[in-house]
Amino acid sequence: MMLSDEHFAELAEAKRLLENPGLAVKITNFVGKPIEKGFELLPDNWGQRIGVATKDALMLAMKGALLTMDSRSSESHPRWHKVAAALSGAAGGALGLPGLIAELLVSTTIMCRSIADIARANGESLDEVSTRLACIEVFALGGTSRLDDAAEIGYFAVRSSLARAVSEAAEYLASQTLAEESAPALVRLIALIASRFQIQVSEKAAAQLVPIIGAAGGAVVNLLFIDHFQDMSRGHFTVRRLERHYGTEEVRRAYERI
Repeated sequence: MMLSDEHFAELAEAKRLLENPGLAVKITNFVGKPIEKGFELLPDNWGQRIGVATKDALMLAMKGALLTMDSRSSESHPRWHKVAAALSGAAGGALGLPGLIAELLVSTTIMCRSIADIARANGESLDEVSTRLACIEVFALGGTSRLDDAAEIGYFAVRSSLARAVSEAAEYLASQTLAEESAPALVRLIALIASRFQIQVSEKAAAQLVPIIGAAGGAVVNLLFIDHFQDMSRGHFTVRRLERHYGTEEVRRAYERI
């Protein structure tokens, strides 16, 4: 079944959001300062530290945000989540690198609630395992990045790379609870998503370390950070909504034609 003109237009907007220039470009354009200077200030062991922190943040967000959301509401409230993220970023920016690690746990949970909010507004049931995993998937959809050397980084390429891990995690969660966070299926999925999410986290951290950015800049950077992933969410859950109506293959073919 071919997409209607209205739905094709919605899919085109979703693709515009999903195949965007990336977080670093948005930060540079808005703040007016290249974030390369910030990368020079990151410590040598930053990659290892942020790898652990992003995994912890994603697991906390999955358990702390998704399990406490009301699945019945049909409206999203992105502005409230942006305000909360900006306040969190201001605190992190004021405290320097140690504050950025601690603030990551808070901002990731806020973003996860916002992502779930947008999913719910697109007809997703937060009681379903597939929806919870789709919310976590959004953190892997960072757009193109200066740090991403993958050969394929398009939306469907990322989803395909996660498909097996998502399927295994879904099978596990169908009979278990998120309390068993050490389960191999969940650990593998979180690790795969964290490997891509930490690229965006590193760009955010570098921007907040640029001299003269400080607390106010931290708030702005976090605002751009959550806005970026809200865009990813809108695109992702528009595609999923259309897939439920037309089927995955038809939507993918239409997406590739745009």
